[in-house]
Amino acid sequence: MRKINIGIIGMGRIGRIHADNLLRDPQAALVAISDPYAGEELREWAAARGIAIADSDALLDDPAIDAVFICSSTDTHVPFIKRAAANGKHIFCEKPVSMDLSATEEALEAVRIAGVQLQVGFNRRFDHNFKRVRDHVLEGSAGEPHMIRITSRDPAPPPADYIKVSGGIYMDMMIHDFDMARYLSGREVEEVFAQGAVLVDPVFAAHGDVDTAIVTLRFEGGALGVIDCSRRAAYGYDQRAEVFGSGGSVAAANDYPNTAVVATKEGVRSDKPLHFFLERYNGAYIEETRQFIDCLLNGTPVPVSGEDAYRAERIALASKLSAKYKRIVKLSDLDSLREGM
Repeated sequence: MRKINIGIIGMGRIGRIHADNLLRDPQAALVAISDPYAGEELREWAAARGIAIADSDALLDDPAIDAVFICSSTDTHVPFIKRAAANGKHIFCEKPVSMDLSATEEALEAVRIAGVQLQVGFNRRFDHNFKRVRDHVLEGSAGEPHMIRITSRDPAPPPADYIKVSGGIYMDMMIHDFDMARYLSGREVEEVFAQGAVLVDPVFAAHGDVDTAIVTLRFEGGALGVIDCSRRAAYGYDQRAEVFGSGGSVAAANDYPNTAVVATKEGVRSDKPLHFFLERYNGAYIEETRQFIDCLLNGTPVPVSGEDAYRAERIALASKLSAKYKRIVKLSDLDSLREGM
């Protein structure tokens, strides 16, 4: 069986997830990793599995490596994408490609010129719940979509060191939901109106960010959308979506450790939702990796392209500008607004 030789740049939490999944994939061979902060524990982990540790330049220049997973900090994504593309390597990159649309455009152009594949890590597209909603929408179960509702709430806010470099709630957290809005509806977003507040922790305000936000969307064809987002839900990770249309609705609820419900005279109880994204989207991470490798082996287009990432980034920037200027922002006006930033 032919295998795809893989290198990973960035072995933090998400890099380790991808590494573990690649090691279980019979069509992938994880041959090298790169991380400037590699400690003894990581070195022992790699040695036990026969995985080389190299600096990023050596990894990207290695002709034996077919594809690279870029799991490093967002500010490094574009340089690594350009270098990988120039060396003819296929690319899996975590979201977002960058926090600057011009930089993302440069990365996508480098990929186009090199003729390599670029898949971006919008893992929620591979979640069994959301995938089924999308399938039903395509099958016409809900008729013509009229409204899309997405709820996304984390169990706890990230640390202050992360907040100050995250790019803000619209680009960091809600970008997944903007991609979901396009994915579930099958439509492009024409305009947005965003509002945000600091209701969880004043540390967000200290870094010019918000922790609670609502974005309303208008899609091509007139359908409407609402995304509500919070950095802290007392009851756990809350991930729900609904597409309501002319023929009915299709909705996805949260995942739980079990479906047992205890009903007594004191009340009705069940478990909280799965704790966070590692638990909720474990299967989605496995599936996105499997499909990426499968596309490389068969020469088929990847399921989530750089163009998908670019469109989500545009919605995120439009939302950020909408919240700043307290007005509706049309995606068609975004380029002129960018020039005035």
